[in-house]
Amino acid sequence: MVQDKSLMGSQIKEFQLPAIVKQLTESTSTALAASIKQIEIATPVSKQPIATTFVNQGSSDIPLLLLHGFDSSVLEFRRLLPALAANHQTWAVDLLGFGFTDRQPGISYSTADIKTHLYHFWKTLINQPVILLGASMGGAAAIDFSLTYPEIVHKLVLIDSAGLTGGSPLTKLMFPPLDKWATEFLRNPKIRQSISRAAYKDKSFASVDAQICAASHLEMSNWNQALISFTKSGGYQPFRFTKLSQIQQQTLILWGDNDKILGTKDANRFKRAIPNSKVVWIKDCGHVPHLEKSQTTADKISEFVQ
Repeated sequence: MVQDKSLMGSQIKEFQLPAIVKQLTESTSTALAASIKQIEIATPVSKQPIATTFVNQGSSDIPLLLLHGFDSSVLEFRRLLPALAANHQTWAVDLLGFGFTDRQPGISYSTADIKTHLYHFWKTLINQPVILLGASMGGAAAIDFSLTYPEIVHKLVLIDSAGLTGGSPLTKLMFPPLDKWATEFLRNPKIRQSISRAAYKDKSFASVDAQICAASHLEMSNWNQALISFTKSGGYQPFRFTKLSQIQQQTLILWGDNDKILGTKDANRFKRAIPNSKVVWIKDCGHVPHLEKSQTTADKISEFVQ
């Protein structure tokens, strides 16, 4: 069960989002933004507790924990989380170095640091086995966590997951002065809009509201330094099939049948590698089923959970 709420309540704080969030117009976006909380998480990664942002809604015996993709935030789950929370206790957290979680200087923001921070977030607020869900890069983070802490992960859900291809090509540019240029390139609204459009089959989803959700965390202090550090570390490298074969949890692989970011071949490659897994295709959908086909995605997850 979740730890003593009377104790946790004194540590959990409301979080003041960047001013640009006030320009959100879609009800799911404004509602999730209003529900974001913050808590100081003590970890071995830093001498100081790390102010960590998260969302928690719903109730059930086994909670779900949602992990967002690269250079994203909990706002990525603005449509999926409330749909899941109707029947399940659902958490989403901003991973170390991403979203609205504090980026302290002196941290390497490696995948090992991300995993350590995630473990201590889980230990502090959840502290019971979870159904772990990762989207895109969050899928690689979920796989990594499941392999290290198998006793914590009851089931695994991968949505158009990274983990079978290499790290970001930006790695080659992460040295001065090109490292700052590379992050400013990613900050450019036109570049981000182009990436957003590529993520959807139905380009109408790449709205102004979606652009604000995808970029609001860029206003956080040290955004570029943390991104440079993560990319220099190599990010999430491909998992070997022999490693993936160690995953014993039931695993649901959800994949948009029109994914133009990662393609579609990796869905069946994951299925071949992970013993107790199955692929469910989300039809007429791009790289982000949790945004483009949120209710269908939630229904498939609920079926799997039960």
